[in-house]
Amino acid sequence: MLKSLLKATTVFAFGLGLAGSALVAPAWSEVVYNRGSAADPESLDPHKTSTIYEADILRDIFLGLVTEDVKSEAIPGAAESWTVSDDGKVYTFKLRQGATWSDGAPVTADDFVFSWRRLQDPATAAEYASMLYVIQGAEEINTGKAQPDTLGVKAIDANTLQVTLKSPTPYFIEMLTHQSTYALSKANVEKFGADFIKPGNLVTNGAYTLTEFVPNDHIKLTKNPKFYDADNVKIDVVNYIPNEDRSAAMKRFEVGEIDTYADLPTEQLADLKAKFGDQIRVGPYLGTYYYAIKTDKAPWDNVKLRHAVSEAIDRDFLAEKVWSNSMLPGYSMVPPGIEGYTSAMADFAEKSQIDREDDAKKVLEELGYGPDKPLKMEIRYNTSENHKNTAVAIQEQLKPLGIEVTLLNTDTKTHYAHLESKGDFDVARAGWIADYSDPESFLGISVKASGNNYSNFNNEKFEALMKEAAAAGGDPAKRLDLLSQAERVLIDEVGQIPLLYYSFKNAVSPKIVGWEDNVMDRHPTRFISKTE
Repeated sequence: MLKSLLKATTVFAFGLGLAGSALVAPAWSEVVYNRGSAADPESLDPHKTSTIYEADILRDIFLGLVTEDVKSEAIPGAAESWTVSDDGKVYTFKLRQGATWSDGAPVTADDFVFSWRRLQDPATAAEYASMLYVIQGAEEINTGKAQPDTLGVKAIDANTLQVTLKSPTPYFIEMLTHQSTYALSKANVEKFGADFIKPGNLVTNGAYTLTEFVPNDHIKLTKNPKFYDADNVKIDVVNYIPNEDRSAAMKRFEVGEIDTYADLPTEQLADLKAKFGDQIRVGPYLGTYYYAIKTDKAPWDNVKLRHAVSEAIDRDFLAEKVWSNSMLPGYSMVPPGIEGYTSAMADFAEKSQIDREDDAKKVLEELGYGPDKPLKMEIRYNTSENHKNTAVAIQEQLKPLGIEVTLLNTDTKTHYAHLESKGDFDVARAGWIADYSDPESFLGISVKASGNNYSNFNNEKFEALMKEAAAAGGDPAKRLDLLSQAERVLIDEVGQIPLLYYSFKNAVSPKIVGWEDNVMDRHPTRFISKTE
């Protein structure tokens, strides 16, 4: 396994790959990219994933109708072209002629029909099913009111897919870069059932195929010779190597065991910049770091209490001291940077921290809480020095107000599995990175039907405004205004507690060529090369 890597630098010097693991030593001519990751994926089923750790891998092995270039801009993928009806509701996609799955079978429009019906089938329990509610019939199917074959997606012929939306949706094409919209081989899923995702079984249409998956050790992907653009793919083998210990990961980066790593230990950021120079990449990232708070559980079902807790948190301290100015204080769910949109900020955003704490203390006293009768609160977080330091700082900030905070840490996979299963908690660390550059990506996670609504937020006014915005796609200005109104409800009702706006923090070896910084922080391996 990879645990022996620190004793095997000689092996790396001779290019034999991951010493001590089950990986077979590559041929001398093969180019191997060891790609560090902060966590293992929960699943490699595109319809059952929700984190960036899964998205990065799936982006390498699958190809959606639309994909992204090195700047994270939408470009043709499995579809080589598409047209849109005059009313903006019917999209017709032409699939690439001759494109095949990794087993040689043709990629067809029927595969997409099958996959999108599977995504909406309640039996799949897809986290992202609600994202495709923009498609005619999707919501009815996912809520058990209609059959999957009523979905507004049909195969005109083997190479032509037609999609009918409920209303014009400005972000629809960009949304199709998301992993939940990837097609699966219908024949492959029917042959293997739940085991279709295992190495040796999984059939893919992207630049790579799944060769090995050893949990907590590595995921090995091998170049797919049947990929339509295989001649331009320079990396032969990519190994995704999980390591939740950010400090340990950077030691492995230093000795060359991994070529890139994301999410650096922020308390070491200044030292890392001094040591590695421009190998440390930090820049704006379209995402929000937030705490989910259980809105349907006493005492957190009291909006005044939720508001007081949120107001008392010193976000400036978190950004400056805990995250070493690599994050910005956050007071809205939608981060800055989306053209034409004005985020709804918390009503205390312009107050001094002293005034915020005074206001919060008064509310807590009114509700009967204080040093003599403390409010007990548990914060759950997934393994990371950064998340731990954030939780500890908040624990100390709330203590003088009579809030006794306890901390519960689990690994990333366990943490998100608990949240997604609607398990019990008080407050839990979460983060949301844009699936597409639109405010709906950040607000849609708080609708009642979303599998990512960890807080169980349920507000009729918010739901109505989100539906009204979805129906106003033909009027962009009106739509954005309605979304801003919806965010105002979400923030005032404290359906979530936004804390910080993200920046990306990557370590990139000078051997890696083609890694271009972008606000989505997406870097498909097919566009990367490696020099020795």
